[in-house]
Amino acid sequence: MYKIKEIYYTIQGEGYYTGRPALFCRFAGCNLWSGREEDRDKAICKFCDTDFWGTDGVNGGKYTGESLVKVLMSLWPKSNITPFIVCTGGEPGLQMDQDLIDLLHAHDFEIAIETNGTVSLPDGIDWICVSPKADTDIIITRGNELKLVYPQKENHPSQYQHLDFEHFYLQPLDDAAQSQHIQSCVAYCLQHPLWKLSLQTHKFIGID
Repeated sequence: MYKIKEIYYTIQGEGYYTGRPALFCRFAGCNLWSGREEDRDKAICKFCDTDFWGTDGVNGGKYTGESLVKVLMSLWPKSNITPFIVCTGGEPGLQMDQDLIDLLHAHDFEIAIETNGTVSLPDGIDWICVSPKADTDIIITRGNELKLVYPQKENHPSQYQHLDFEHFYLQPLDDAAQSQHIQSCVAYCLQHPLWKLSLQTHKFIGID
């Protein structure tokens, strides 16, 4: 059974596929933070802005692969466009397995994952986006997109630019100083043109 926090249809708000309609499937649980506020100060990742605890979100629950695909298909508009699913969390790599990847492909889904890069992934994922977190060992060192929250005292872009990714993004840290962080990201990208700016546009326009 797959433990899912929420499933919803929206517009991808950040990174390479900004603006693309997508199904978001948020897997419950993470290996870098429990998801409970009382544990945040002790967590490896302290700045997560996402609720991935439990299965009580929209369309959340415990699913077999078949029942999960059924819900996903019901949310995708009837069209000749390939359904695009973004598997996120939490850390989706803790639950995603080869059976699920094969089942999604059997139903013609294009599969993207947003992962912290610390756990192994099954074969066949169409788009791999790694978002490194401080004080972790990244084992996913190649993929399509590396998206680094910036600034982080413990993490610097130069630590990752040698990895085998097609696209490198800086995403401003979302806290009280976000405006300053945006300017810092812009300045860094201008000085180091390997990196591109990723903004969380879904927050600016008020959608999930």
